[in-house]
Amino acid sequence: MADVRGHVVELQDIDEDDLKVTPPQGSAAGLKAVGVAFERGLKQGGVSRTVRSMFRINQPQGVDCPGCAWPESITGDRKKIEFCENGAKALAEENTTRIATPEWWAEHPISVLRDKTEYWLGQSGRITHPMMIREGETHYRPISWSEAFTTIGEHIRATTPERCTFYTSGRTPNETAFMYQLFARSLGTNNLPDCSNMCHESSGTALNPTIGIGKGTVSLEDLEHSELVFVVGQNPGTNHPRMLGSLAECRRNGGTVVAVNPLPEAGLLRFKDPQTPQGLLADGERISDEFLQIKVGGDQALFQALGHLLLQKEAAAPGTVIDREFIESETAGFADYAAAREELDWAETETATGLQRSEIEHIGDLLAASKATIFCWALGITQQPHSVDTIKEIVNLLLVQGNFGKPGAGACPVRGHSNVQGDRTFGIWEKPTEDLLQRVDTEFGITSPREHGFDSTESMIEMARGEIDVFVSLGGNLALANSDTAHMEAGLQRTGLTVHISTKPNRSHVVHGKTSIILPTLGRTDRDDKHPGGAQFLSVENSMSVISSTQGRLEPVSDHLLAEPVIIARMAEAVLGPDHAVDWREMADDYDVIRDHCSRVIPGTEDFNRRVRQKYGFVLPNPPRDRRQFATEQGKGQFTVRPLEYLAPPEGHLVLQTMRSHDQYNTTFYGLDDRYRGISGGRRVILIHPEDLAASGFADRELVDVVSSFGGQELRAERFRLVSYPTARGCVAAYYPEANALVHRDLVARESNTPGFKAIMVRFERRADGMENLHEVSSLIEPVR
Repeated sequence: MADVRGHVVELQDIDEDDLKVTPPQGSAAGLKAVGVAFERGLKQGGVSRTVRSMFRINQPQGVDCPGCAWPESITGDRKKIEFCENGAKALAEENTTRIATPEWWAEHPISVLRDKTEYWLGQSGRITHPMMIREGETHYRPISWSEAFTTIGEHIRATTPERCTFYTSGRTPNETAFMYQLFARSLGTNNLPDCSNMCHESSGTALNPTIGIGKGTVSLEDLEHSELVFVVGQNPGTNHPRMLGSLAECRRNGGTVVAVNPLPEAGLLRFKDPQTPQGLLADGERISDEFLQIKVGGDQALFQALGHLLLQKEAAAPGTVIDREFIESETAGFADYAAAREELDWAETETATGLQRSEIEHIGDLLAASKATIFCWALGITQQPHSVDTIKEIVNLLLVQGNFGKPGAGACPVRGHSNVQGDRTFGIWEKPTEDLLQRVDTEFGITSPREHGFDSTESMIEMARGEIDVFVSLGGNLALANSDTAHMEAGLQRTGLTVHISTKPNRSHVVHGKTSIILPTLGRTDRDDKHPGGAQFLSVENSMSVISSTQGRLEPVSDHLLAEPVIIARMAEAVLGPDHAVDWREMADDYDVIRDHCSRVIPGTEDFNRRVRQKYGFVLPNPPRDRRQFATEQGKGQFTVRPLEYLAPPEGHLVLQTMRSHDQYNTTFYGLDDRYRGISGGRRVILIHPEDLAASGFADRELVDVVSSFGGQELRAERFRLVSYPTARGCVAAYYPEANALVHRDLVARESNTPGFKAIMVRFERRADGMENLHEVSSLIEPVR
């Protein structure tokens, strides 16, 4: 294939026999990260596009990084470089000059594309034209935008609203999300699943009834000036690298960082900040003062033990540990909580956590002494059957010491994709509140449906049952993002029409519905100026509730791309007709019109157009943080009591968690180098503790089939390499999405329905070819430092 510059690009796919393993690294970032960032940018987009876009990332009136949702400072001047290595990779993927033209699609039948990996598909470049394939056809073919929208309109009008589902990726900007939910509700459905269903849904489900808001309650400045920060079930060195700078700043200010994770990730150990003198040193700065290598799923047991210790210490020295005044005035349920934590089974706690009592008691001392504590967590907490209960235990610990509404304290669920939090704020949710629906109806003169819709897991199940006729995906790649891959793909293929608003080819395009349409859209870094009033900008919300503008400036790789708001508007017109109550074209022409509507519908966005044009945007209100107020049923912070639960694998099984590589963001693969863990060239690996490896009777680097067990059923994934690695005992790890095939569709978190990507019970089966292509192997395990 070729790119827009006429350069020939040879695409290489993954060869698992190229797997190379070296010892895991003990620090993250450094000059190596800088070199990789620029190398990837130049390789994908060339000098001009890379330089013109890279130094505008996360700058005022610049472009918001299309990677993670970590915030930037809003209290002072920002650094010239406000991006990380993986942010630069995300930018390079979007800035690429490689193109998937109609000729490219003509050269690649679906039968060939289905055998390609997601890495190969993504490296094929930006889609340049609307494409369609009908039942019985072998290739996608180019179509006009008019034909695309006409076909979509015909299919949606031929069915009923409840048989249509509208999925959203976290990279969708606020204005587009608002229009998208308005379209779905104007049609008559709340089938609005999104990627949050698969990641932090457990966080919102736990936080809303306990503190009255489904978001974090801290600012960046809080984190950097906290006395004690817990980083739990999270790998910031890969998933939120700029967080490392904030943790380092916290420690410089005298704070203590406690990392809790089954893997000794490089970013949890040391950080080489290339923008500071310390970052040029051989070892960099230490990030975590304490590292607890906990078993997967043992976090609730740890938090209950810490609660027990706090109450013991308070009983020994009344008035020194818990915030009695705050508890009595601002919370409910403390007496029941205190009674539940009065006794603790230490033997079971050690079994559940894999930690020694002395380790936990030491952390209890740190927590008891802290007057300002923050708990940060991510998917290592949210993707287990008891995730919601585990997060509620975090809330209990924060409430008992009054760690809301004061500097340096609070809850910090670290969101993933750059606008996943904003999408929910602006209406993307299958379970909307009555207040939101009333505001939408009043603003637009429509009647929104009240019945809750399908989340991502329910959508998969309904598609597989043949109950969905139309599936529209605004970004994303649900075929690989969701659990139970075979079931998910079968569901897509049973659907009458699948529509993908996309920038690049992905797996969902090739396991498509009976008819499938791909609508190529502008990326976040592309110039969006085909409007009567000229160039437009959009907005995003970061992980700490700051809304800011984002505006691309690069020349799009094709004249046939449309902006997402324009696509939504034209789709709505094709389905609902020109006489509908909503003026879709007005919003598509001028995004200020969208923001004016938002300012009257979305609480906290009043005077949106003026405030978003401020240098750093504006912060949404947050009652627990701002006023120590809790919008729960009782109007107070709610203590909860739940029985202890942890993951206990059946005989002969280990607990598998899925994870990203360092060269990956969700289902997008930037490359094949997970260098912090010492894995490169291949992705079908199982990281396993050497003692578990020996006990299982397999050899390091042996090729096995992996079998998961759930509810009396088994799922199988073939040809994975076992790699000896310093994981927690009894726990193994594999890359997402390759291991998604092992996650049964019914293995979900209670209440939130989030897939159990961190709770898979697996065993291994020997293969006849298990030792083939096996290079010399030596022990790579070193003690965790």
